[in-house]
Amino acid sequence: MSKLAVGLMSGTSLDGIDAALVSIDEDKKMTLIDFETLPIDHEMKAKLKDAMDIGASSNELLCSLNFELGYLFSQAVKLVCEKSHTKLSQLDFIASHGQTIFHIPDGKFKSTMQLGEPAVIAYETGVPVVSNFRSMDMAAGGQGAPLVPYFDYVNYLSDETICLLNIGGISNVTIIPKNASIDDLVAFDTGPGNMIINGLMEAFYDLPYDKDGQIAALGQVNLELLEELLSDEYIHRSPPKSTGREKYGGFFVEDLIKKSKLPKEDLIATLTKFTALAIVCNIKAFGVSKIIANGGGVYNKTLMKYISESFDGQVEIGEYPDAKEAMAFALLGYETLHKRTSNVPSATGARKHVIQGSITYPS
Repeated sequence: MSKLAVGLMSGTSLDGIDAALVSIDEDKKMTLIDFETLPIDHEMKAKLKDAMDIGASSNELLCSLNFELGYLFSQAVKLVCEKSHTKLSQLDFIASHGQTIFHIPDGKFKSTMQLGEPAVIAYETGVPVVSNFRSMDMAAGGQGAPLVPYFDYVNYLSDETICLLNIGGISNVTIIPKNASIDDLVAFDTGPGNMIINGLMEAFYDLPYDKDGQIAALGQVNLELLEELLSDEYIHRSPPKSTGREKYGGFFVEDLIKKSKLPKEDLIATLTKFTALAIVCNIKAFGVSKIIANGGGVYNKTLMKYISESFDGQVEIGEYPDAKEAMAFALLGYETLHKRTSNVPSATGARKHVIQGSITYPS
C-alpha cells in the first residue's frame, strides 16, 4: 500500500523551504503529486546568516530560531497540501531535513546542526515527523553527507556510468557506475554551487541571484584569478568530503571583494567559471558519460554553458530539478519508518549501513 508524505528541504542557498508532496509505493517508486517553495524573507535570512556566523551567533538565537523555523516548516507543509487540495489528515508522515546551521565533518568529534523543531511540525500538522537524518551516519564515523545518493541509486541505476549533479548553495554529485551495487557509489560535495555567485550578486547589485546567468555572460573570465581559485585544497581533496557555508559563505565572498580589483561582471563571470570547473574536474576520473543536473543552479544558463563546454559527455536537466532533494528526504523518511538503512557508507565514510532519522509523533 502506498504512503502519502511531504518531504521538506531548506538548503545552503537560504532562498526557501521546498515542500514535495509525494506518494511512495512498496517498491519505493515515487510519484510527485505537487511541489511548493515557501520563500524565506529578508528578516529570517538575516537571522540564519547570523546563526551561521561564529561572531554573530548566540545560544539565545539558536534556541529561538529552532522553534521559529519549526513553524515555518509547518507552513510549508500546509501550503503544498492546500495547493493540492490534500488534507493534513491524509498524510502518513512528514520528512524534514531542517536547516543546516553548522556542519563539522572532520575533527575529533564530527558533528552537525540542523534547526527546525520537529515537535512543532508534528503538533501543528498532527502528522508524524521524521527528522535529524545526518546524526546516525556521523555516529557511525561518517560525514553525515551526502544523503541524497540513496535516492539517486533507487531511481537512476542504469547500464552506463552517470553523474547526478545537484547545484544548490553547494554543488554535490553522486557517481553511479553502470550496473552498480549501492556500495559502489561515490558521492561528495565538489565545492561551491550558487553560494558564492549569490553572495556577489547581493553585495554588488542587492539581488538574490544572477538571473539566467545574465551578469556572468557580460563579464570576462580572469584566468589568473581562476587559476588561484582552482588551487583550493578542498577542490582537489579525495572523497569522502563535504562542505558548506562555513567554508564558502560570507567570509569567502568578503575576502574576494576586498582583494579583487576586477570589474563586478568579470568577478562574477570568473566565479561562475570556477564553480563549473570545480564540478567537472571532480568527476573526470570516474569515466562519467552523462550528467543529470538538478537544483536552482540549472537555471543559470552561463553556469550550465561552462559545465557543458568543460565536460566531454552529455549534460541534461533532471525531471524534477527543484523538487528532487525534498523528494529524496521523503524516501529516507519512508525507509526510517520501515526500520531500513538508507545511508551510503562509500559516500559518507561511515563504518556501516545505519537506520537514519528520529521520529516525532504528534500529541
